[in-house]
Amino acid sequence: MTPRLDATGLGLAGRLEETDLLIGRPQLVCLVGPNGSGKTSLLHAIAGIGSPRGEVRIDGIDPAGLGPDARRRLFSYLPAGREAAWPISARDAIALGLPAGAQAGAIAAMLDALDLTGLAGRRIDRLSTGERSRVLIARALAAQPRLLLLDEPAANLDPLWQLRLMERLRAQVREQGQAVLLAIHDLDLAGRYADRLIVMHGGRIAADGEPAALLAGSHIPAVFGIERRGGAWRPLSPPADPRSSR
Repeated sequence: MTPRLDATGLGLAGRLEETDLLIGRPQLVCLVGPNGSGKTSLLHAIAGIGSPRGEVRIDGIDPAGLGPDARRRLFSYLPAGREAAWPISARDAIALGLPAGAQAGAIAAMLDALDLTGLAGRRIDRLSTGERSRVLIARALAAQPRLLLLDEPAANLDPLWQLRLMERLRAQVREQGQAVLLAIHDLDLAGRYADRLIVMHGGRIAADGEPAALLAGSHIPAVFGIERRGGAWRPLSPPADPRSSR
């Protein structure tokens, strides 16, 4: 079976050390790590942003050799920034994510899926940050690409929509056969919804595996400086002062 994503030797000067990443089947993969750990840089390298080193194949295809419409069908990338200065409607913004000749109902389906029908005619530069985030997520999903690259998609969303988004992405994997690679800061959301967890640190992959095992292991304290105590994430306890036992 051809891997959904086969990336080898990826790198970005000063940001991402040489990295290989294989996503062999449809699954929801969460990237976690402190600020500056390389999550966004890895997504950029896969998406071909910033003149990265290395090779990327999505369903066996090199996206660098494709035109815009073919790339939209192969993968989509949602950046972390939610700025949008364009004076266009939410409906037209979603349409920008669709290849030519896409089904007419695709926009309506995305508006409905992200509860945006009532906002369809409004200018996106006049929406709240959370509403605009949902529009941009809808644009990324609209073409039903084989691979979704999402940078902090849950940021700026209220708690209900964070859950709805993660449920939606899990459904995309199971029902549409897509692979989803997303950067996220919320370890509990990642643990609840991810099929696979990748911990980034210092511009490289520090750990890669089953979410529950990684969240309960030594990598999170070592990378983040936090530990789970009393059912919540807390800063690591300072080491005991040996003088206290004297």
